[in-house]
Amino acid sequence: MSTALNRLGALEAARKLQRRELTAEQLVRACFARIEQRENTIHAWTALQKQAALERAQELDRGALRGPLHGLPIGVKDLFDTVDLPTRYGSPIYERHRPGLDAACVALCRGAGAIVIGKTVTTEFATYLAGPTRNPRNEAYSPGGSSSGSAAAVADDMVPFALGSQTAASIIRPASYCGVVGFKPTFGGIPRAGVKSLAESLDTIGGFARSVPDVALFASVMMRDPRMLELAYDGKPRIGMYRTLQWRHAQAETKEAYAQAAAILSRAGAIVEEVPLPPDHCVLVQLHADIMAFEASQALAYERLEHAAQLSPKIQAILEAGSRITAEEHIKNLARAAESRARVNAWFDQYDVLLAPSASGEAPFADLGTGDPQFSRAWTLFGQPSLNLPFATGPQGLPVGLQLVGRLHSDHQTLAIAAWVHQRLLAASAPDIGAADIWPRG
Repeated sequence: MSTALNRLGALEAARKLQRRELTAEQLVRACFARIEQRENTIHAWTALQKQAALERAQELDRGALRGPLHGLPIGVKDLFDTVDLPTRYGSPIYERHRPGLDAACVALCRGAGAIVIGKTVTTEFATYLAGPTRNPRNEAYSPGGSSSGSAAAVADDMVPFALGSQTAASIIRPASYCGVVGFKPTFGGIPRAGVKSLAESLDTIGGFARSVPDVALFASVMMRDPRMLELAYDGKPRIGMYRTLQWRHAQAETKEAYAQAAAILSRAGAIVEEVPLPPDHCVLVQLHADIMAFEASQALAYERLEHAAQLSPKIQAILEAGSRITAEEHIKNLARAAESRARVNAWFDQYDVLLAPSASGEAPFADLGTGDPQFSRAWTLFGQPSLNLPFATGPQGLPVGLQLVGRLHSDHQTLAIAAWVHQRLLAASAPDIGAADIWPRG
């Protein structure tokens, strides 16, 4: 049976578009048909522009190939400025906000031929207040946050790719909960201009897709690095299994996926070793939280000082905590982070990648919030490239993934090994079906 057009992965769709075997208009119409079928249940979008997207698709179909993303429909997290759509940053303060230009990463995608079809739900200023989005695998559960709409839109086959950002765990955790690939590149690898700042030392741009090659396609454009597309890997990767000092908070399904992955990859020829737990890493979660709080109180100074009544109690508490941290303490915290970053990056002399939990377990119920970010805080603090690789299922039938982490600025190698690892995890866990068919959709 042929695959519905909206279920095509980004790379497969891009190839068909490049060969003119598929029109951009056909793909955009298929995505909107899915959105019209499911949006009242999933609530992934804050704004859509069907007519403008169709007109852009028709224009691309009539003209020459625009670039590697020619005709691909994408979603953009509502933290990113867009010239043709409202940008509210998840806050009522910006209910009427219309930016005068695109965020740099959005402009790069459009310049390569992508079609922005709408804005996806974000939590309030990319923090903790959950939006209306639901998990496409089971609507009673959370999609995670803060990039909730982007993860859900990709997981529910509404778009083949969506932009997201991570300051704590806002790409990796929702990717894990929704069962898609999430990619957070090296800090600063994708330009942040035009994206609402939360924490200057931590904010990182990335995105969601259905496979590692799919995210690599978009990374190659936004990072202006064609090496991201070179995913052939013939070696035996050295994989360090790193439980982290938060392991006691991991649920049974995450522990099972971790053990399963180690066995599968070892049988596949990888060199798999447990990484000892450094005692000093016990402070990293709090260190990240303190740096984030200080910088958020600075970045959101206008909102904190002029519109406090329109901020949620959760973000008010973060900003208040951040305002109590002195500049001297913040400088010391940054120095501690730099020291730990250097030590961890030295691990990659011994290992090609690390494999660690993406989240404590399956998604929580929607009314319990967006989940705990603790398993990604350290990797965001260190700025290292990381991906969520979904392959397992928990007791509620919801996705469980693991986080693959690479050396700073080795995003191309990290993606290549991630593709090798994910292919083998999927083949071992679901040998008779494709990755897109592991979890049923509504």
